[in-house]
Amino acid sequence: MLDLQSLLNDISQTLSNEVDRGKVANYIPELAKQDNRHFGMAIATIDGQLFSTGDAFEAFSIQSISKVFTLTMALGKIGDKLWERVGREPSGTAFNSIVQLEHEKGVPRNPFINAGAIVVSDIVLAGHQPKETIAEILCFVRCLANDDSILIDQDVAQSETDTGFRNAALANYMRAFGNLHHPVDETLGVYFHQCSIAMTCVQLARSGLYLANGGVNPLIASTVVPRHRVRRINAIMMTCGHYDGSGEFAFSVGLPGKSGVGGGILVIVPDKAAIAVWSPGLDPNGNSKLGTMALEMLVAKTGWNVFGA
Repeated sequence: MLDLQSLLNDISQTLSNEVDRGKVANYIPELAKQDNRHFGMAIATIDGQLFSTGDAFEAFSIQSISKVFTLTMALGKIGDKLWERVGREPSGTAFNSIVQLEHEKGVPRNPFINAGAIVVSDIVLAGHQPKETIAEILCFVRCLANDDSILIDQDVAQSETDTGFRNAALANYMRAFGNLHHPVDETLGVYFHQCSIAMTCVQLARSGLYLANGGVNPLIASTVVPRHRVRRINAIMMTCGHYDGSGEFAFSVGLPGKSGVGGGILVIVPDKAAIAVWSPGLDPNGNSKLGTMALEMLVAKTGWNVFGA
C-alpha cells in the first residue's frame, strides 16, 4: 500500500535543498515577481483522497495549463471540426513561434502552443461577448474543481495584455489566413484572461480528475466529456504538453501532462489520480524545473507510468 503523504513529504524535503531551481518567467512582468523558493504538490485520487505538501494551498497563475480546459470546452462546442483549424502534432519549435504558421498557412501545429490555444479561444468565444466567455471559462474551471473561490488574477491579465505583442502577431497572422473568426483584440482578451486564472495545487489537481476518471468528475459525479474524448486530450497532453520538452517529459515521467510558465504542471494518472505541482523556476524549455524533478521522483516510487513500471 502506497503511503502517498509520506512520499510527498520526502520529495518536498529532498527538493528543499536543491540549489538550481530554474529561472522565473520574466517576459510577463507580474510573473517575474514570483519567488522561486516556492514549491507545492498535491495528489487528488479518483476515490476522493487528497495528499499535499509544501505550498499546495497557495494560488499561482496557471497560464498554459488553462489550455487543457478551453480545449475541453471547444471540443464540447464543435467536436472534431476543431481539428480542421488546429493540428495534433508536436511543434518542434518554441511555444510562441511564428515560423510554422507561415509555412502551414495559419493552421497551428497543436492546441497547446500559443497560436493553437488562441484559435481554441476563438472557438470558445463564438456566439458570446468576451466578458461572457471569460466568465464561462471561469465557471467551468470552478465546476471541475468544485470550488467557487477560484478567481482570475487581474494584475496578471493586465500584464499579459500590456506585453502580449508576440501573441498579437500570431493572432493577426492567423486572422490574415482566415483562421481567426473574431476581432483579434476580443480573442486575445479571452486568451489572456484564461491564462491568468489563479489556482492552488489542490484546486488544480481536483480540476484534472475528470481526465483521470474517464470523463466523469468524481467530485460531483457528473460527466464532463465522453471517455473517447478523454483519451484524445490525454494523448495530446502526452505528446504536446511541454513544448520542446514534451519528448523528454514523456521519457522521464511517462504521464500526460501540461505545464505553464507560471511554474505549474498538471499531470494525469489514468484511472488513478490527478497531480499538480508548482515551483516558479523554469528550465530552458519553459517548464517547472523542480516540478519536473518532483514528478520524476514520484513516478519512480509509485510506478505510475503509462509505459509500465
